[in-house]
Amino acid sequence: MEVQRAAEEEEEEVAVDVQVTDLLNALIAWKVPEDLFTISSLKASFETLFRSFDPEVQFQYFRSFRRVRISFSDAAAAAEARLRLHRTDFNGTEIRLYFPQSVHIGSPRLKPPKPEKQFLISPPASPPVGWEQSHDATPVINYDLLCAISKIGPGETYELHTATPTTPSVVVHVCEDEQGLGPTVADCSQQEKPLAPRPKIVQTRRPDFMPGAEQ
Repeated sequence: MEVQRAAEEEEEEVAVDVQVTDLLNALIAWKVPEDLFTISSLKASFETLFRSFDPEVQFQYFRSFRRVRISFSDAAAAAEARLRLHRTDFNGTEIRLYFPQSVHIGSPRLKPPKPEKQFLISPPASPPVGWEQSHDATPVINYDLLCAISKIGPGETYELHTATPTTPSVVVHVCEDEQGLGPTVADCSQQEKPLAPRPKIVQTRRPDFMPGAEQ
């Protein structure tokens, strides 16, 4: 039942209402000449073609897309302009006119998120009923293992996990301390012995100052 309910919720989220509306009172001129955006006389000639159908026509130029939006006062003027000017020649380029479309995805009204997802919003809203914050688990420290490892001397090994037919063994190899810089073998019940002093790092000497050198 839970699997079926989850599948139904996914189908509800995937099924989105998409509405496409044609804007019949406007046209989009597609791939217009590049000179149309820079030469004023060419722009005036282009606008004259459409003002013969509607004196109140308005133009919006999109140079990056090489398109022009032509808005008419009514749909009849837009339909007549497309019927007569579509695929006609203008300054050596074929004019292509299309009706723009407005795409609405989902409901036109904004719906609030589902209650079980509201606590993921930043800043968070009220959490759902019954929701409780989880607490981090307390770290587990194996003192027996730490004690056994501390008793291992240099060059010795300690098997942490015995091998099985399906898993390998885990063995700790302690490196030998040739220079005597590392800690010595210490028992857990005894006090820790002081470590040997660490070697001093010699700082690199700064070059002598030369007055003749350019800074």
